[in-house]
Amino acid sequence: MTRILLISILWIVTIIASIIWSYENPEKIEKLKSYFEKSIEPEITNEKQTFKIAANSFSLNVEKILSVDQKTAFLAHPLKEKFNLNKLTIFTQNGFKIINSNVEKLNLPKEFTLQRNGGIKTIINFNNKDLAFFSSNKSDCYYSSLIDLTNNDTIFKTKCLPEEAKNNDFNGLGSSNIHTQDAILLTIGTPEKHSSKNSILAQKDDFAYGKVLQFKKIELEKKLKDNNFDLSYEIYSKGHRVPQGITMLNNKIYSVEHGPKGGDELNLIIKGNNYGWPEVSYGTNYLKDNGGDGISFPISHSNLNFKEPLFAFVPSVGIASVNNCPTILKNYYNKPCLMATSLYGNQLRKGNSLIIFLLNDEQTVVQSVEKIKINDLVIRHFVTDRQNRLYEDNDGSIYISADKKGIFKIKFEDFRVK
Repeated sequence: MTRILLISILWIVTIIASIIWSYENPEKIEKLKSYFEKSIEPEITNEKQTFKIAANSFSLNVEKILSVDQKTAFLAHPLKEKFNLNKLTIFTQNGFKIINSNVEKLNLPKEFTLQRNGGIKTIINFNNKDLAFFSSNKSDCYYSSLIDLTNNDTIFKTKCLPEEAKNNDFNGLGSSNIHTQDAILLTIGTPEKHSSKNSILAQKDDFAYGKVLQFKKIELEKKLKDNNFDLSYEIYSKGHRVPQGITMLNNKIYSVEHGPKGGDELNLIIKGNNYGWPEVSYGTNYLKDNGGDGISFPISHSNLNFKEPLFAFVPSVGIASVNNCPTILKNYYNKPCLMATSLYGNQLRKGNSLIIFLLNDEQTVVQSVEKIKINDLVIRHFVTDRQNRLYEDNDGSIYISADKKGIFKIKFEDFRVK
């Protein structure tokens, strides 16, 4: 009896000590979690599921074609080829590549971290090489890196974040990329949940955060051949909070970004423009129980010499990726058309949606926004080609990823036409 009592006391003491240690050493716990999560291979199965969603002018036939239990970082399929799962390449945020049902662990440096919602945020393909942009941590310095996956060479890295570790949130890193004729544009957010020391980096030209960066292809090519070459970048635009998606429509560049609490934006990106974060926003700061102060921001961008968004969602929808509409929708609307995905949203306005923006002929005004909720899917990425151009199948179907659910085919049908 005495021995059982002693063991019980030791067990209770051990639990209490573990709780106290965990409370006093949150970063060590985060580091341990990151270490183990980086080793967890994604599970993939050919699980099937089909359902139908009614939109305003047509229906969406949604079919689950592959189950993947991780968040995606990038999805690629060759353009102008019939969709084939064996040709689909999936990069996961925790550091794996899936192709033809084979799961491969990526060659990432030890500084790669999943701490603070980190991971791979986007993949840039250039000269047949895959470059991964991800969150990093070394000696309590949290930063972001772009590396060549073929040899682990560092192409570019940011400075350390000024905030203490607990206030960093790499969900706020966002990140996407597009190719122009002679450059690659990379979006980088301010890694935070609520307004913090990281916010002001969006206005500081000596930090890469809160910017759309431009890398000249001729310099990037030199960097890939000679890692000692000092790669430079230009600030294409600044004043962004979390610019998670970027695309090009008829030579105009558009980006979507998360607001603080409300104020998710669609922006027309013009070189040299300042989009105002953290000086202005249509959203407010998070309430105290979420780490913020609940205070609103000035709304009028133009009065403070900032660029106004084309559209702001209040409340927010958790906007994620943006791309062109498929041809079937462009032909139906006969208007410039953009399409975005959304994540969770909030209790006031649920996310889990496909969002369609119709623009005027000059592509400077949003004339219509349709939000099509697709059950409880947390929709993150479109399947694109290696240059982030939307992939569409022969019948106009598109493909998306949903967090920890997998890959879904969306077919547009039952159009209301005369």
